[in-house]
Amino acid sequence: MSTVSWMQRWPFMGRQEELDAFAKTLADGHVRGFVIYGPPGVGKSRLAEECLAQAIGAGYKSLRATASAAVGTVPLGAIAHIIPAGVDLSDPVRGFASVAEALKGPGRGRRLAVWVDDLHLLDATSAVLLRQLLDAGVIRLVATVRSGEPASDAVNALCHGDAVHRVDLEALDRKQCAQLLHEVLGAPVGRRTLRHLHEGSSGNVLYLHELTLGAVASGNLTHDGEVWELAEASLSGTPRLTELISARLASAGQGGRPVLELLASCEPVSLADAEAVASLEVVADLEQTGLIQTTTDRRRIRVALAHPLYGDVLRKGIPDSRRRTWTLQHAERAEHHGARRRDDPLHIATWRLAATGTADPGLLIRAATLGFHAHDYAQVSALLDSLPERHQTVATRLLHGYALIETGNWESAERVLSDADEQAADEKEKLAVTLARIMSLFWLGSRAQETLEVVEAALQQVTSHAGQRTLRTIEGYVRVISGEPARGLTLLEEHLETDPSESYDLNTWLRGALAKTLALAAVGRTKQATEWAEYAYATHVRAEAEQQLVPHPATQLSTTALAEEGRISEALTVGEQAFSDLMISTDTMIPRIWVAFCLGRAEWQAGHPNAARLWFAEALAPARKVNHINALRLILSYTAAAAAALGDLDAAVSALAGIEQYPVMGYLHGEERLGEAWLLAAQGNVSEARSVLLEAAQNSRAAHYLTSEVLLLTEVTRLGGAEDVAGRLSELARTCDGVFTPARARFAQAVVADDVDELLAVSAELEDIGADLMAAEAAAIAAAALRRQGEPRRATAASNRAADAAARCQGARTPLLALAEETAPLTQREREIALLAATHTSSKDIAEMLSLSVRTVDNHLHHVYTKLGVTTRAELRNAFGTNASGLKPP
Repeated sequence: MSTVSWMQRWPFMGRQEELDAFAKTLADGHVRGFVIYGPPGVGKSRLAEECLAQAIGAGYKSLRATASAAVGTVPLGAIAHIIPAGVDLSDPVRGFASVAEALKGPGRGRRLAVWVDDLHLLDATSAVLLRQLLDAGVIRLVATVRSGEPASDAVNALCHGDAVHRVDLEALDRKQCAQLLHEVLGAPVGRRTLRHLHEGSSGNVLYLHELTLGAVASGNLTHDGEVWELAEASLSGTPRLTELISARLASAGQGGRPVLELLASCEPVSLADAEAVASLEVVADLEQTGLIQTTTDRRRIRVALAHPLYGDVLRKGIPDSRRRTWTLQHAERAEHHGARRRDDPLHIATWRLAATGTADPGLLIRAATLGFHAHDYAQVSALLDSLPERHQTVATRLLHGYALIETGNWESAERVLSDADEQAADEKEKLAVTLARIMSLFWLGSRAQETLEVVEAALQQVTSHAGQRTLRTIEGYVRVISGEPARGLTLLEEHLETDPSESYDLNTWLRGALAKTLALAAVGRTKQATEWAEYAYATHVRAEAEQQLVPHPATQLSTTALAEEGRISEALTVGEQAFSDLMISTDTMIPRIWVAFCLGRAEWQAGHPNAARLWFAEALAPARKVNHINALRLILSYTAAAAAALGDLDAAVSALAGIEQYPVMGYLHGEERLGEAWLLAAQGNVSEARSVLLEAAQNSRAAHYLTSEVLLLTEVTRLGGAEDVAGRLSELARTCDGVFTPARARFAQAVVADDVDELLAVSAELEDIGADLMAAEAAAIAAAALRRQGEPRRATAASNRAADAAARCQGARTPLLALAEETAPLTQREREIALLAATHTSSKDIAEMLSLSVRTVDNHLHHVYTKLGVTTRAELRNAFGTNASGLKPP
């Protein structure tokens, strides 16, 4: 993408509401002024430019003027070029009237739009003249004003009144930022990347543009095939951005510079600390000019830079020696005041490390403990890497090991934990290290069996009853996640205490609690799963306030359990909150990967393949970054399924390429075949797709992943195989609780029976659950049946119902939806052969695929042609109005 094309596309995106407001003022004869207020860089001038373009399109002639401090000293200096030649201004009253007459033109119908940039800098004489022209209806005024800047009374009078519409342009919120970046880059940005770009720019359009441009130019922002992602969280921007910010910072003068440098080195600082390097008046001036901001934290007033980019630019210009001086002096001040705040040790240790490369060992340990409590694992690793060897203990190594595990650095974690194991002196320390090594080994790769062998070996060495229970709990955790939910649940129900205060190790209890939720959901006890998840989350939050815990509380919020119970909308809300919590407060990779994946799975069940695909992309980027091979097969499979459902076959093929290199983890066993099946269906091989799904469902059944079996059998129904699965789905509906599984079983039964009333009833039920696509499919089948029965009015109503539900499904297209467009009844075999024939598959190949004779295939095709009123395969494709599967073509 060229910089030129990018610049042309960037300016006013995300400001449609303001553009619509201007269009209304053009149509309103009473409103003649449109004044745009806002801080620097929010896009005032670019919005004004687009407004002017609208005015030109409506027949206005445009005139432009730019006010400035220098020109503002000369009366009429900014607008002299728009005053007609020959007008005598020696008498202002008569002269201004002459200007108005001259600008109207001889036909009296001339329309003028005048744009004045930086109106607050306009001289008073120009402001009075423009106001008179405005009131006389001679001009339409479009102007920009920098918020908070002083202006003359004449300018203020020009900007107010019923004839002037005021717009206060704010910084872009995160949603607007996402929309703008998507349109500019041609694809969505990942949520982590969006967060960094939005926070880095504070929604300032100019800063966002320069940061994005700089990230693309440096190769830091790249497209991974699904979304744009930052390789590193740091943002460098462009030389132009540095120049703009440097000019802004220069307004602080020499008196304010020490405060800015202190903040760049150590922010946030207290107001008292800021006053230690500059007077209160200087600090107040810096706040007035928008360079710093103050907040109240209980009884302490904190001071920080007003924009994160200010610190980046300032730090580049501070010599290392002076920066070390700032950080050391500030650390000494904090220690002198007693370091009474909870986070003071973390700040002091960080400052001393930055200044000298070392710090007091006790301070480092306290700071690392605080960082761990805040889930700032990268900071924990940095602090403990600086801890001298002689001060390393089993406790510090455990702290370090868990921090490395949570950020996906498993090999480094194993080295640290191996040292801890050698140092452990008693059973309690040995067990603590063993538990950490088990987690590291399990998540390092597909090594579940090796992990279980370690657990078994530890069971032979640990003699205490509490230690044995703890190891059995962690065994249950491993078995649930590696594909044995029933066996794992048995262990957890036997060994996981209901009251965590009775547990030997709270971190292990929390992991066991999470696994219990997953296991209950897997075996179909979804109500118990959601109730237990709520209890585990509340327990986790209470414990988090008092103890140093490894998992984040958000990990207990189960999107999967809620969705399987039939509370899909609630699942999405809870999941998004969990993901936001993880993004804001932690560097953990593994929880973020799985929360994003589960959100994608819930969106898939809702029938929203585009939203699902975006969530899978959110999971895929960090999984690749830390080589989380346990998760990659599932994520890539679902990515392919979502892409295929949207008709993006190239992306589906790309996602599945090389997928065999990743192991089958066992979690959600069978669902790793979903992408393969949907790609086959999208390519027209619907029969083969159903075979893949049936085999996968059998694997789920063998592993006791009953809700996964339900999902896969439902996919078979959606691909035309309801007769093959309706009976088993009915059995599962008697085993699995909640409302979702019974609704899916009713769906399959209604399809088999071709029962219109039941199809419409289950469509309504699925819609209430939040399964929009299945609701649309049920209504579509009902519509087709009603047409065959000669009930056009009811058929139209059912088709409309299907269309309404499908409209929420983001362009998804399935074979069952295509039924709503058929005008003649086809048997299941006829439809299957017709779908294959529509993809240019020869009769011979179809016969081989379906184990039929070529003659039988041709006979079925003859019946299809007769029913649909077509004579060729090209007409057959047109009759379906889509590609062979009924899926939307790329």
